[in-house]
Amino acid sequence: MANLKLTDVAKSYGEVDVLKHIDLDIETGELIVFVGPSGCGKSTLLRMIAGLEKITGGTLEIDGMVVNDVPPSERGIAMVFQSYALYPHMTVRENMQFALKIAKKSQEEIEQRVEKAAKTLQLHNLLDRLPKELSGGQRQRVAIGRSIVRDPKVYLFDEPLSNLDAALRVATRIEIAQLKEQMPESTMIYVTHDQVEAMTLASRIVVLAGGGIAQVGSPLELYERPENEFVAQFIGSPSMNLIPGKVVGTGSQTTIEVQDGGRAVSNVPTKDSDMGMSVNIGVRPEDFVAAGEGDFIYEGKVGITEALGEVTLLYFEPKGTADPVIGKLQGIHKELRGNTVKLTADPSKVHVFHDTQSLLYRDRPTKRIATKAH
Repeated sequence: MANLKLTDVAKSYGEVDVLKHIDLDIETGELIVFVGPSGCGKSTLLRMIAGLEKITGGTLEIDGMVVNDVPPSERGIAMVFQSYALYPHMTVRENMQFALKIAKKSQEEIEQRVEKAAKTLQLHNLLDRLPKELSGGQRQRVAIGRSIVRDPKVYLFDEPLSNLDAALRVATRIEIAQLKEQMPESTMIYVTHDQVEAMTLASRIVVLAGGGIAQVGSPLELYERPENEFVAQFIGSPSMNLIPGKVVGTGSQTTIEVQDGGRAVSNVPTKDSDMGMSVNIGVRPEDFVAAGEGDFIYEGKVGITEALGEVTLLYFEPKGTADPVIGKLQGIHKELRGNTVKLTADPSKVHVFHDTQSLLYRDRPTKRIATKAH
């Protein structure tokens, strides 16, 4: 299979810059997931890799060869679309054979490849059916199988599960994960707007925003150590709370004074020059716990509660211009509606942001685009 290298890749339509300064190395065998808000350029970047969109600036290399001007058919790439794109008048077998026949492969090789792909995707009993006789999940498996038989260098998936209902989406996601385990050397790039798909499938996630890369890392790295407010609030559901505060102590045990009287001890080392600096304190809803007699991070009146069985979501009434705060407590706590509640969190789970950047990463040189959270 293949590795890819994107160096200062850009895409413009006239004077409109859609993507800029995209630097990314993808190693053989990785499953990379592109995520980001609508219109951030996820699918555009995927289509540039496929050769379906022209690269405006920078270089794209596959196995060390620059392929900016190489036609899509010669890049060794197979793409799976969200619309399946199956030929309706052909059987499953014929759909999977078609590209190989165009490539003038021998009938023996075609049959061997189709048989192998059908076995991998459990399509044996469907080979003689037409697409209209298949469920959405089965059609998507056929689309994936049509890619597998070509034995490409890189697999590209453009929101392949978005047309499926919730149950089928879960089942097909598991099938894709199992497929990747059976093909450990395969390089895959996957575009999705679904966080669960990204967190469960990816070896690394690329978060796109503002025309560039906001952060690249493993799913847990993005969840536990976001570099900026955008990633902090984009990864995780409900999103991370951002509570205004200021630095009142420095050192390894930084004390942050919360705007409404609470206090938080952060694990982020700060400098003497940070004293009095305005910051945002980031706490994930699931990291909140009910505060005892000691310091608390947030105090507010509970507006709405949602009892989900295992956990209860607490929606606090907004204070002034600050964003509403959400807490997620273990168990059922319907009785808290209308009450004033104090919450705290383990200091190691508290994040501190200044000018949208995490204080952990402020000295790191980077070309990444750090956007404000929405």
